[in-house]
Amino acid sequence: MSEALNIVWFKRDLRVDDHRPLAMAAKRGPVLPLYIVEPDFWAQPDASARQWAFAAESLEELGRELAALGQPLCVMTGDAVGIFREIHQRHGIASLWSHEETGNGWTYARDLAVAAWAREQGIAWHEPRQFGVIRRLASRNGWANAWDSDMAEPVTLPPKGLNSLGGDWPHAIPTVADLGLQTDPCPHRQRGGRTAALATLESFLGERGRDYRFRMSSPVTAFEACSRLSPHLTWGTISMREVAQASANRIREIKYQNDPAAKNWRASLISFMGRLHWHCHFMQKLEDEPLLEFDNLHRGYDGVRPDIADLSKLDAWCTGQTGFPFIDACMRALDRHGWINFRMRAMLMSFASYDLWLPWRASGLHLARQFVDYEPGIHWSQVQMQSGTTGINTMRVYNPVKQGLDQDPTGAFIRRFVPELEGVPDAFIHEPWKWSGASLLAYPPPIVDHATAAKAAKDALYALRKGAGHKELARKIVTKHGSRKAGTPAAGRKPKAKATAGQAAQLTLDF
Repeated sequence: MSEALNIVWFKRDLRVDDHRPLAMAAKRGPVLPLYIVEPDFWAQPDASARQWAFAAESLEELGRELAALGQPLCVMTGDAVGIFREIHQRHGIASLWSHEETGNGWTYARDLAVAAWAREQGIAWHEPRQFGVIRRLASRNGWANAWDSDMAEPVTLPPKGLNSLGGDWPHAIPTVADLGLQTDPCPHRQRGGRTAALATLESFLGERGRDYRFRMSSPVTAFEACSRLSPHLTWGTISMREVAQASANRIREIKYQNDPAAKNWRASLISFMGRLHWHCHFMQKLEDEPLLEFDNLHRGYDGVRPDIADLSKLDAWCTGQTGFPFIDACMRALDRHGWINFRMRAMLMSFASYDLWLPWRASGLHLARQFVDYEPGIHWSQVQMQSGTTGINTMRVYNPVKQGLDQDPTGAFIRRFVPELEGVPDAFIHEPWKWSGASLLAYPPPIVDHATAAKAAKDALYALRKGAGHKELARKIVTKHGSRKAGTPAAGRKPKAKATAGQAAQLTLDF
């Protein structure tokens, strides 16, 4: 080839629409659209076959879209630096383009290595922002307004065409077996790809989202009422800007309608827009503090829990065998769907951290593998919040029986996912150990006494909060990571009241 290549490195941005690196690179000369399958990444303890299955489906559709533009997607397997070095030696790289990524510790280290190699070769690496996350952010002041400005910018159109590079560039997408990933059946997993993303957004804004605000907390209703866009945002089959603008347009459509349905729609979509802000708010925490994935945000909590998990308790929790029906039903639902609503995620993590006193890294890794929508920035921030180690958030210890009674009062959800309790009368479905026939069930008794375990956990953490230096470090954490306002208004609506940064950070992220 006579001209050096402008490489567009697709990571977790598997689309051609609103893809600035692709559009900008196409103006510079010949473009090689490239996805690198990195075996070492997929060998990490937070990766799973269900995630790759979603990504692979998304890559298949992306490949078709790029082929229609004139140049198919190149798929190469190996180490990123090694692959870039090989391409540069054979063809020459004029520039490298990708979206900024706030990933896990492994991708952070990999990007540092790629950046160092690119500097050595004199190759410019351009990284436009994909979300509202700001790299090298000096202060949180004005962050929310910056998010609004980013999301209001015009959606970037794909290039009209790409010149074919010819040659024998590889296109095959590896299978789960090729990557050596552990078998991971997830029968009700959402399908990946741009088509599925657009259909999901359309059905949420047109039908399913009307009662989102009121139905997102219970797993009985959340699978239908929540947007279910989270895996598509994680893997970038649709952009945050596209979702935010479509949601704002829908709010404007019904702004002056006064019927009850329209009022429900407005309330639900304003709530949803707020959670789009919070998506990036939590990612910003990891961007600013990469060690958040591994270390307590407030280092005063170091050593409060054992470093090594009690494997019998961890296994019971992971497999939905804790003896608490609602906890087990939620964990089994997550296993089959690869998704569960935020409140239940918080409850599962709280139970592991307080009732079972497990180190949050161990339980957090299991949940990360289960989530098809695993987003490290959101995940590890929330894991620490629900484990009481941020030092700035209220400790939330969920009573598993009360949560079941509140969110699944008839026990229908429990009966669906814990069939061992089929014969238990309705009056005992949330506490089967109190039923006279409990000894005959093929279901374990409660793994702990909730009241005793919760009290011991809270006593231990509250004692640390009273320790010398706790408040001073907590103030520094708020200054660096705390939100600057209670909620983010949508469509011109102002929040009703102010809140502290710690209070604001308790808002949930139900997608």
